[in-house]
Amino acid sequence: MTTETTLTNARIVLADEIVDGSVLIRDGKIADVSSGATRAGEDLEGDFLIPGLVELHTDHLEGHYSPRPKVRWNPIAAVLAHDAQVATSGITTVFDALRVGDIDAGMTVADMRKLADAIEDSLRNDRLRADHFIHLRCEVSAPDCRESFELLAGDERVKLASLMDHAPGQRQFASLEAYAVYYMGKMKMSQEQFQAYCEKRMAQSAENAAPNRAAIAAACHERGIVLASHDDATSAHVEEAIAQGIRVAEFPTTMEAARASKQAGLGVLMGAPNVVRGGSHSGNISARELAENGLLDILSSDYIPFSLIQSAFFLGEAVDAISLPQAVAMVSKTPAEAVGLTDRGAIEAGRRADMVRVRVDEHVPVVRAVWREGRRVA
Repeated sequence: MTTETTLTNARIVLADEIVDGSVLIRDGKIADVSSGATRAGEDLEGDFLIPGLVELHTDHLEGHYSPRPKVRWNPIAAVLAHDAQVATSGITTVFDALRVGDIDAGMTVADMRKLADAIEDSLRNDRLRADHFIHLRCEVSAPDCRESFELLAGDERVKLASLMDHAPGQRQFASLEAYAVYYMGKMKMSQEQFQAYCEKRMAQSAENAAPNRAAIAAACHERGIVLASHDDATSAHVEEAIAQGIRVAEFPTTMEAARASKQAGLGVLMGAPNVVRGGSHSGNISARELAENGLLDILSSDYIPFSLIQSAFFLGEAVDAISLPQAVAMVSKTPAEAVGLTDRGAIEAGRRADMVRVRVDEHVPVVRAVWREGRRVA
């Protein structure tokens, strides 16, 4: 039986303009977008209607599963709590990042397997508000990286993998001073412990990074998993990424790497918290600066789900070169299409009816309703 819903009296954010009008939803898809005269239906009272947000890289789930060191929460309960926060932030498609390769003697592949199972079980049993996929964050310097990858990569929900090396002296932490500030604070190490840790991590990187990077890139191409690079800092890093078939450049740390990635046709992804805060927490390039120079394609909430919608409205207001439709595309259409999801990410006929009702108060977007495939989920 056909089901129809009309959302009317909305400021609809389309690909290149904002129109006042209505959206007709039929059987979970957008059937029609009309401007002008108000149609009968659910009155959105002049609020914005934007596409459901698409999140490619969030580390947020791990915080629900392990809220304190050595504490492990029920994995299904952790997934449900994460999902609720994601959906009420306007995110209708989310790639949950699971770590592959244990470098901090904390989360193991067994923990990641539990979370992957909890995501998949919750999808099968229709517990979730958002549509969930899995993103494997592959720490290529870790000795167990390839073994851990094989324990997870066969899951049908794995659609994205990123290649990263967080060893001191590499990429995000090319500066040992920045690495010391981050890890000595995070792990409460003494100077002597930190020095020993650095030596161990640098040795692991020298031994494992190159072969793991090549092996995982090849495995992803065989399985049809989209590849992302992580924290590229130089043109040489970008050249390596291109040779390995990378499609998304996550969090480039310098203008040089961002420009080279853009010129090569990679989707340049930066953190929404970086936009909101005005800079990187680890001292790297500002996402706003990339946006102002036309070098930003995709935003990710990273560790704060609500930052995704907040950053889109901020860029649309604060950066002259970026309109609100362009900023919204950075959190919807562009990330969706970067990973091959061409059925969502825009308010246009034929696409999934994933949409968010938003009102802006005091420059902060307020999510008032969320629909996934035409069903109200928040």
